[in-house]
Amino acid sequence: MCNTLASLGKLKKPCPKVHERVMEKRQALNFLPVLAVASFLVKISGSSSLRPVLTGPDLAFSGPRVVFRCVVPNVSPPVIYELIKDGRVRIGRDRDFQGGHVASFPIKVTAASEGSYHCRATAGGTREISNSIKLRVVTPPSYTRVTSEPFPPVAYEGSHMALSCDVEMGSHLSYSWFFNRKEITASNSLPFHFVGNKLLVEKVTPEFAGNYSCSAWSSVNEIKRISSSTEVQVAIKVYVSKPEISFSVHKEGTSYHGNVTCWSTRGSPPVNFYLLLDGKEVGSDTAAQTLAAWFLVVVVPELDMGEARCRVKTENQDLTSDPVNLEVVPVGGNVKLEVEYLYTADSKLTTARLSCHVSRGTFPYISWLFNDSVLPSESHPDSHTQPILPHIALADRRRSLILTKLSPEESGYYRCRARDSYDDSGPWVESAAELVQVTGFCMNTTEVVTMAFCCFVLLMLAVGSACVYKMFENKQAHTNSVPANSEALQSELTPQSGGNVADTTATDCDVQNQITEVTV
Repeated sequence: MCNTLASLGKLKKPCPKVHERVMEKRQALNFLPVLAVASFLVKISGSSSLRPVLTGPDLAFSGPRVVFRCVVPNVSPPVIYELIKDGRVRIGRDRDFQGGHVASFPIKVTAASEGSYHCRATAGGTREISNSIKLRVVTPPSYTRVTSEPFPPVAYEGSHMALSCDVEMGSHLSYSWFFNRKEITASNSLPFHFVGNKLLVEKVTPEFAGNYSCSAWSSVNEIKRISSSTEVQVAIKVYVSKPEISFSVHKEGTSYHGNVTCWSTRGSPPVNFYLLLDGKEVGSDTAAQTLAAWFLVVVVPELDMGEARCRVKTENQDLTSDPVNLEVVPVGGNVKLEVEYLYTADSKLTTARLSCHVSRGTFPYISWLFNDSVLPSESHPDSHTQPILPHIALADRRRSLILTKLSPEESGYYRCRARDSYDDSGPWVESAAELVQVTGFCMNTTEVVTMAFCCFVLLMLAVGSACVYKMFENKQAHTNSVPANSEALQSELTPQSGGNVADTTATDCDVQNQITEVTV
């Protein structure tokens, strides 16, 4: 009734029961903040004791299984554990109903397993997150091979070369390089440079040619997975030098044949040689093993067959030799022999060199004679008999004969003669004989001049001494002949006639002249 009247507004004073209920509600509202603060404090105190710890690998090979473990120490069961990847994917779930249990989460490692892992633990209505572990998946290398730049692995000296160690699969890789099966280390790496999976050489030289291989490897917890390549042979080519040309002739019956030789002193075969005659190509040859080629040409003695050149070509070179005239001039004209004596630094005569000069002939063959005997024996080139002169040497295509030891045995008459080298039956053209005389005692020009000068000085000293001696002797004799009385001497010396004075003077002069002649 009280409530109805109050609701109708007809009751001016509220009922006692209604007032009590309103007051209770107001008191409850006043305690709500306190309850909220208490509840927050309870949650804080609960979260401080819930501290999950996650352990597990941060690096693992792809393929095997690894285990992550999570535990919350000093917490009352039950505890619910969850392994979370990248903050959103749950990998596994485990429960601990007895306390002290370690949750284990085994996973098989694949390439997709790489990521960040953490553990989420729930206990007593509280949920907490553990530390995170970032797992990196290592893929072992496989199908390792060496590739080259340039390809195929052929480089010219001075050029750049790069070798790469490539794998079909693999991650977190390291590399080792081998040259002729010997590892290239930091101590012997020059001039090699390592850049990632590459082996670089800025300027290659021929000694870099050989077999190269590499190994790619990855390591987890001191366990290595290695994949090795097969060997790759690297060739270093040498640039071909300017070609040279030579010309020779041989006779068959009555016909003459010429042989032109083209060659280079350095380079890497194969190379292509070409023979040019008056600028036109008349022959070619590929030298696969050597750096020389030969070409046959027709020649006629005393007829100019043209100007020949050799040309060599490679994939990046084109060089031409100096010219040579294909003209054969028979040996003839005058042959002259010259003798030159050679001395050591202390002016001792040691060697004599004889040079033979032929005025005409393209291919002269020189022969030497000593006292009309051939040097060395040309009739028996394979003879084992003692040579006529043991200490001789031929040089400059037999144009020079050198007497390496001089003794009286080498004294005698020497001559040289010449004929065409391509015609064994051709006539000889001879020089005049020259005498080379070696005695037991030999003095060179300096010694002769010195000896003559010494003799001249001694002779002058002897002459000077004799003159001085005679001068003193004459003076002493003249002093003894003077009278003591000067007046008497004066009267005696007074001329009786002009003729007497003249005779006296002439007499004195004759005496002096006689003394001078004897002195000299």
